Amino acid sequence: MKMCRTILLLLLVADFAALSGSARAQSLAGSGDFSSSVASTTPAQTGLAYVRPTEKTRLRNYFFDAFGPYPIVGVALSAGINQADNTPPEWKQSAGGYGRRFGSNFGIAVVSTSTRYGLARAFHEDTLYYRCECKGVLPRLGHAVLSTITARRDDDGHRVFSFPALIAPYAGTMTAVYGWYPDRYGAKDAFRMGNYSLLGYVGGNIAREFLYGRPHSLLSRMHLRHEPEMSNPGSNQ
Repeated sequence: MKMCRTILLLLLVADFAALSGSARAQSLAGSGDFSSSVASTTPAQTGLAYVRPTEKTRLRNYFFDAFGPYPIVGVALSAGINQADNTPPEWKQSAGGYGRRFGSNFGIAVVSTSTRYGLARAFHEDTLYYRCECKGVLPRLGHAVLSTITARRDDDGHRVFSFPALIAPYAGTMTAVYGWYPDRYGAKDAFRMGNYSLLGYVGGNIAREFLYGRPHSLLSRMHLRHEPEMSNPGSNQ
């Protein structure tokens, strides 16, 4: 039963991460054509020129990813699942217990997001998710999974292994274990929880890759709008 609930939690987190990720990675202004809003992962092959997001875009996306409606709803749902599982049991299954679980999950999410954005800024990495222009389910799936631990760096946007992306999920859970979790929890528990968080990122990237809100849909109007991150002189991306 707990495994089923964990899988459900990951799917829920993935769905809400996809909505948040669409706000970051998709260009919702301009053309209504689906292909025009897809960011390329292989600019050299497609003729697209990579353009780094501005500081304003980074800051806006950070606040949206850390404190926006989607992470809050995702945290509320995950806290409900933790409440049903009575995890951790020291917090009981009461209204106060739910409040502690909500606060804990929200704190983990904020620390993880802040760590990723902060370290990415120090490493000159681009935290935006760029959908694959490749064809086929397996290549796109591989791209989504690989994007979990890679990022774009410098002005040319070359892809590199991302330490911020790898460290961030564990930074949040380590902070929770040593900051407010019951004393019996330790580094092993934080590492285990971090693994689930990283798996949640994988699910979120898969959802970003395969789920997309059309530019004129209700979801797209709720997303943040920013200028296209990829440009092609001959078309609208």
